[in-house]
Parts: sequence; structure tokens; C-alpha cells
Amino acid sequence: MKRLRLSNKVRTAFQGRSRGLTLVEIVIAVALIGIIAVAFLGGLSNAIMSLVVADVRTTAESLARSEMELVKSQGYEPAPWDYTDDDPPGYDGYAVEVRAEPLDEIDDGIQKITVTVSHHSRTEPVITLDGYKVTDET
Repeated sequence: MKRLRLSNKVRTAFQGRSRGLTLVEIVIAVALIGIIAVAFLGGLSNAIMSLVVADVRTTAESLARSEMELVKSQGYEPAPWDYTDDDPPGYDGYAVEVRAEPLDEIDDGIQKITVTVSHHSRTEPVITLDGYKVTDET
């Protein structure tokens, strides 16, 4: 069997006579790991915040559409009216404002409906949805 010859540096490393790592090398390695960790955690934080914002907008849109359908399914009222629901069932933290008013000054049987949804975490409305309702009379 042929014997493998190792260089002196490799032989001293395997025999336990190497001097090991210096303090400078350890500090540099820890600093690099810290920089990489901070960058990774910053990106992860941004991704999580984007998911939260997308969830709030999607939920607000769903609430606005359901409120719009509810208003359209009710009878026609010629006078302008509005209502506010600060905590709709199943939508904790959201507020809804609904306003219906005739499209023209002379009521011609068409109303403009505006649904505005807000969330407690934001100062401005999350979504505003406009729609139209026509009187049932023909």
C-alpha cells in the first residue's frame, strides 16, 4: 500500500500544533455574521409589513363590497342618507361609512352610493368604493 505524504502545514494542523485563530480573525468573522444578520432581518421585517398592509387592504375591500351589496339590495330612499358602523361584525378594527345621495338635484331615481372603509391602524381611509342605485319603480 502506498503511503500518502502530507505537507508540513497540513501535518502540523492535524497533529494539534497549529496556533489556532487569532482574535482579529474572530472579531472579523463575528462582524460579518452580524452585518449579514441585520440585512436579513431588515428584509424580513419589510416583507412582514407588506403582508400586513396587503391583508388590511384586502379585508377592507371585502367589507366595502359587502356593504355596497347590502345597500343596493335595500329599497330606494329618495332623500340623502348616511350611516356609520364603527365595528362591523366579523371585522374588528374596521369602520364603515356609507352615504347615498341623489345623482342630480332633482331626484331622477338614481343615487350615488359611497362606501368608505377605515382601519384603526391608519389615519386615512383604506378604501373608498363608489356605486349607483336605481329606483325599483318603472
